[in-house]
Order: sequence, then structure tokens, then C-alpha cells
Amino acid sequence: MSAETAPLDGIRVLDLGRYQAGPRCALMFARMGAEVIKVESLIGDESRKNGPRVRGQSAYWVQYNSGKKSLAINLRLEEGKDVLRDLVRVSDVFLQNFRPGVIESMGFGYDALREANRRIVMVNVSAYGQDGTYRDRIGFDSIGQAIGGLMSLTGFPGGPPVRTYFPLIDRITALHATIGAMAALMEREKSGVGQSIDVSLADTGFTVNEIPIAAYLGSGEVTQREGNGEGLNNAYRTSDGWVYIHANNDTMWRRVCEALDRPEWLTRLGFATAEGRIRNAAELEAELSAWFERRTTSDAVEYLSSHSIPCAPINDVQQAAEERHLRERELLVEVPDAAAGSIHVAGKMIKFSRTPIVVGSAPTVGEHTRYVLADVLGYSGDRVAELLRRGVVGGGEPPEEASSEEESPAG
Repeated sequence: MSAETAPLDGIRVLDLGRYQAGPRCALMFARMGAEVIKVESLIGDESRKNGPRVRGQSAYWVQYNSGKKSLAINLRLEEGKDVLRDLVRVSDVFLQNFRPGVIESMGFGYDALREANRRIVMVNVSAYGQDGTYRDRIGFDSIGQAIGGLMSLTGFPGGPPVRTYFPLIDRITALHATIGAMAALMEREKSGVGQSIDVSLADTGFTVNEIPIAAYLGSGEVTQREGNGEGLNNAYRTSDGWVYIHANNDTMWRRVCEALDRPEWLTRLGFATAEGRIRNAAELEAELSAWFERRTTSDAVEYLSSHSIPCAPINDVQQAAEERHLRERELLVEVPDAAAGSIHVAGKMIKFSRTPIVVGSAPTVGEHTRYVLADVLGYSGDRVAELLRRGVVGGGEPPEEASSEEESPAG
């Protein structure tokens, strides 16, 4: 690893998030070198139980929590809250995704955090935001897809609305949270004080669909679902799989005509403009389908790519896992794991020219409790032992069965 420190070295994040949108934000901080302390109950975050599993380890859990430190703490006890308050005083970011109002009832609303540490940046992730008509509703990724209209545009004409398997809303909400928190940290260098950030799944659901919504608000046009597209923006079956091509602008069209040795298409009536090619998509699709069906996926992609035509194989999960790009770009990295022996976790999704990305293992429940109390907070050995003995904090393996937390989180 480079001798340089990571970009966010020296920043400490308290991660009270669960499931995806909140923890993914904290994961981004961890990858960029921040010390992220995962604050979880004595029996652990319930998402540790989520499948699929790899040799007993949750592949779900590790993707959002690898590289973090685990502090197991009982926040139903006032002494547990005192420990968290002490951590607030020496931390930079406090992230939570409980239902609005819950964190205030626990004694850790922004006003309370600011009183303990005027420089703290609070990140609130919820289903519908900290205010508004729907603030008290709970939700997950699919709710954001539904309310913002995205789900209505996913699928094929005449079919039902379809959610994306990929948690698009959670991931983009996490990025909104990350960007907002980093901007607040930068502004803090000028003002000397932190602030509170509010992001939500519903907000993201509307922002990802902003072009169709803007079109309707401006002209009354209601965008309809179109499946995989049509013509030169479409999926085509090959002799052994599928390929997606995205090449309908005029520059790409000329390259397609050259690659397929069809110069007459350049002057054919109805093919001269992108709009014309869309109107005459059925004719194009018949020609393209015949061309693709005579070739393997690999041959088609290599040939069209050599002509600078955007195309890619439509991989299944196995094929995606075996793609050389995944390995060469270190997008998943195998790390040691206490349960599985080793497991692949989210890797180097950002490449810095000089500073490293930090990839680590997922912690066991309370694995770093003693470190946090003794090294971060400076508690004496006797005090740490007493807190462990009385069940205020935990530092071992959780019981087999976990109970639910105070309130459902978002994402």
C-alpha cells in the first residue's frame, strides 16, 4: 500500500445506520480512510442475519460494513447513552437512519449532538425525510422506486411495473448522504461548526426520474415504459447469449453502417435521422437480429467495440463475477473473514492517483468495544471491565437469536 495516508484519514464517523442506505454512506467513508465505528446492539445489527450466505457469513452484511469497527452497546441504558455521548464529543460525523423522531427520543437529536460537539455533522437518512406529510412512514428501496415513478417505467409495454433488483434508490441515497457530509465537513473548515443533513429514499426516487417528471410538468407528456429500448438502443440475442447496443446518434449510426458493411443505410429514406431510425425501428431490428444471431456474444462485442460502437454482453451473475474488468479494477476484493474464512467485499470503487482506498474485513459483534472505550475514550481498564460485566457494552459473540431494534430504519 502507498505510504500516503488515505484521503479521509483522521475523520471519525459514528455509524448507527442499518440495512443499506445509511451503512453504505459510512462504508464510503471507511473506504476513503475514515475511522468508522459501527454502533450496534449487544446482539448485533439485525441485517447480519440477511442472506445470501457464504460459509455462514452474510454476503449482504459484509458489503455494507467491511472495514468498520464494531462497538456493541445497550442504548436502552443511560450508561450506554453516556458512552455514546462521550464518542460524539470526539467524532466528526454522526449517521443514523431511524424513523424521524426516534433519534430525538433517544436523546441524540441534532440539538443534543451540537451541545456536546458544535463541530459534529449529523447525517439523517429516512424513507421520506425529516419533515413533510409522509415523514412518519417507513420504507425501503422499492418504496422510493414506486413513489417517484421509476417503477412505472421499468418493464415492457403492456406489462406490469417492475422494480429493479439492484437497490438503486438505496445506493444513490447513500451517495447523496456521502456527498452532503463531505461538503459539510469542508464548510466546517471555514465556519468552525457542523450542521445536520437530511436525505431520503423518496427524494431520491423523484430525482432519478426528474427528466420524465419535468417533461410532464412542462408539456403534459407522460413517458411510457419501453423495455430494453428499440432499434439501435436495444438488446439482441446472439448464438450463445445476449448483447446490448447503444448507438442511435448520428456518429454511432455511421459507425454501425461501416461495421455491418451496409453503406446504403446511410441514404435510405427514414434512416437519416435518429428520430427516423426510431420510427423505423422494426425494420432495423430485423436486420440487426439476423446479424447478431450469426455471432457469439464475445465475437459481436469484440467486433463492434473495435469500431468504437458502445456495446456489452448482458451477463448473468456468474458471467459478471468472472469478468476480467471486475478483477482488474479491484471492484470486489477478497479479505479475511471470521465466519467464512475469506469473503469478497466492495473494493476500490474510486481510484485516487496518490492516496489509497482502504479495504478491510467485516467486524464481529463488539470486536472493537475495548479499543473504542480504552483507546478512543481513554476509559480505565477497571471501568471497561465494569461496563462489560454489567452489560452496558459487549465485546464477544452475540446470542444466536436477535430481537428487533427500537424502530424500523430506512433502507
